[in-house]
This record gives sequence, C-alpha cells and structure tokens, in this order.
Amino acid sequence: MADLRNNFVGIKSPNPFWLASAPPTDKAYNVERAFKAGWGGVVWKTLGEEGPPVVNVNGPRYGAIWGADRRLLGLNNIELITDRDLYTNLREMKQVKMNWPDRALIASIMVPCEEQAWKAILPLVEETGADGIELNFGCPHGMSERGMGSAVGQVPEYIEMVVRWCKQYTRMPVITKLTPNITDIRRPARAAKAGGTDAVSLINTINSIVSVDLDNFAPNPTVGGKGSHGGYCGPAVKPIALNMVAEIARDPETYGLPISGIGGITTWRDAAEFLALGAGNVQVCTAAMTYGFKIVQEMITGLSDWMDEKGHKTLDDITGRAVQNVTDWQYLNLNYIAKAKIDQDACIKCGRCYIACEDTSHQAITNVVNGLRHFEVMDEECVGCNLCVSVCPVENCITMEQLPAGSLDKRTGKVVDPNYANWTTHPNNPMARQAAE
Repeated sequence: MADLRNNFVGIKSPNPFWLASAPPTDKAYNVERAFKAGWGGVVWKTLGEEGPPVVNVNGPRYGAIWGADRRLLGLNNIELITDRDLYTNLREMKQVKMNWPDRALIASIMVPCEEQAWKAILPLVEETGADGIELNFGCPHGMSERGMGSAVGQVPEYIEMVVRWCKQYTRMPVITKLTPNITDIRRPARAAKAGGTDAVSLINTINSIVSVDLDNFAPNPTVGGKGSHGGYCGPAVKPIALNMVAEIARDPETYGLPISGIGGITTWRDAAEFLALGAGNVQVCTAAMTYGFKIVQEMITGLSDWMDEKGHKTLDDITGRAVQNVTDWQYLNLNYIAKAKIDQDACIKCGRCYIACEDTSHQAITNVVNGLRHFEVMDEECVGCNLCVSVCPVENCITMEQLPAGSLDKRTGKVVDPNYANWTTHPNNPMARQAAE
C-alpha cells in the first residue's frame, strides 16, 4: 500500500493534505474536528499583532461563482485575518499540538512590516510548540490596504527583508506564502529564497469582484449597500496556481525550493497534479468549506489507490515528475501532428463540435453524410486544435490521434518527419541547435 507520510522541510505529517489558513482553522474546535477527520496538518488562521482585535464585517463575507449545476466553482471572500484575541489563539494552538503531536500545526502570521513587530510575535508563537510559521504575504484585501498581506508580497525587497528577520528571530521553519497578484511569480520566490526561507506556499487568493447586484448596483458581497474587492479561490483558480507552482519549480534560481501547493484542490487528482509539478504537499480550503472536513478521506483513499495502481510507493516517486515536461512555447515540437477522431458509437449527434469548428475554427467537421445527420472530421482540414474535444459533452467521444512517422498529412500534403519523435536532437529544436553549436 502506498506510503502517504509527508516530510515537508522537516515537518512531518501522516499525509500531504493540510488545511490552509482560513476560516476552517480559526479555532481549536474546528482544528480538532479536522484532525479527527484525517487531515495531516493545518495552517492556523492568520494571527495579527498584540493589541486591539481586528474587526470583520458583520454581514455577507462571500461571493460565489456557480456552474450550471449549482456546483461552486469560485468563492470570493472579504474576511480579514483572525478577529480572535492573539493569546486565546496561542493557548488553543498549544493545547491542540499537545493533543495531536503527530499532526503538523503551522502558524500563519501577518504583522506590520517592521522588525520589532516580527521580533515580538515570533517567541510567542514558538512557545506553542507549533511546527513552523507561514508568512502571509498574499491576502489582497483589507489588510493590504494597511500595508500588509499582498502589499508586502508584491515587493520582493520587502519579502527578503522580512524573511531575514524571521530566520534571525526563530528556530521554526519559515514558509513564505506568495501572492498571485503579481506579473512574474518567480521574482517574489527568488526574494524569499534569498532571505533564507525554508519553503514557499502558493497561491494565495486572487484579487477580484465576482459579480454586481444589478438591483442595488453594488459588488457582491454587499454590505450596507457597498461592496469591495476580495480574494478569489476555489476550483476556478487551479489552472493559475498550477502554472505558478511550475514556474517556481523549473526556475533555475529557485530550483529545489520546497513548495506547498494551494489553489482549487478538491480531489485527489488535483493534489497529484500539484505534486507532479513540484509541490511537496498541498493545502486545501474551499473544498473543505464546500463539502466538510471528511472530504480528506476521499482524497487520501483516491491518492493511495492511484499510487498503488501505478506502482508509486512514496510521495517522492511522483513529486516533481512533470516539471521536466514543462517548457517554453518556442521549444514545443512543431513536427508533432495529431487529428481529431469521432467515435460514432458514442456520438449523440448534438452538433456542438460542428458548430464550434464551423463558426470559430477551421471548418474541419462535416455535418451531413449521405443525406443523414452525421459528424465526421475531415483530415485534410483538421489542424489538431482539439476545440471539438473541449466542447463535446460526451467524455472520450472525440479523441486526438497522433499521426505516425512516415504517414501523409492530408492537410499539408507532406510526409510526417520520421525524426519528429527525437525532438531533443531534431535540427528544428532551438535547444538542440544551440547544443550542437
């Protein structure tokens, strides 16, 4: 049976599934229930400095994007960091860690960008027995307007500076949480590494307004007739998160930097994709808020079963396996050719592939054969774009089939290059040419 035990920068947990810093980790009651359900670790909801408590809105805090079946695709929130007293949180963290010594407990922290503020809170957190800290440089709303959160995360120099302070004033591993609200995610990751961070976690939420109430003409969620930008999360952000994780994993300047992957993880497959792109573990929030803490049991079983089926014995067998196959566009194999093929037995004759191709693509699908409604791909027109695959409502009804070397491409009239499979040494590959020169 696959071994899901996780060792992330020396922080051990029985599985790679952690709850991200968010409402589900705001108090001992929640965290205890999460551990009982099977979560391997939690990142406690972000702590602030000692003093007057943070005040959250007493009204709607979430906006949502739904699919046609009312499935939650994206969640926007305007909630701030914990509004509970710092010392109450610290006492509860200490007790939970004592009760669950085999689980990972990480303290998320956000205080003003001043050395004394970080120096003051770190010993308090360390006394709880927490396994590490996560620096919240990602929150895009509320706190960022006060010079914290993404206001720091968007300035690499600030990231490096704060990470250095934390490495100076604590023995705990430091995980730097990055904001996606930036042009090039590699720059803050490089800064965090330069500061000595033990790991990075990403992505935090994306700055957003999800909808507008057209009766009140105010953004949702609406509080007293007004709305504000918030942080967007959930399944809809997963593609953005995967790309940013991959960018850090394959960047020569951050190569080997441990990554905790976050962003839209709902199933074991989502988690496996993050691991394959270089994440050492994953953090989950929206899925737990949508389906409850026990969803982790499906994730654990699913990942374990898949690893058994594929012969992967430990998480190390899959971590980073896909990174080598992520490349820049200029290095893609332009000699590779594939054509769409429709399974006539599976086809329900809805015509969506035909409409999409005829109106918006390459007019490569016919809709009538021998006077009957029939959809078939014309190889001489198909460029292999796979739009038809994307719009087809029947899974695996339309597939892409690679043309073998030496066959005739009816569209171009050329024989498929017999050397295209050896793209690493092909003369049309810029990297191969550079190596040869």
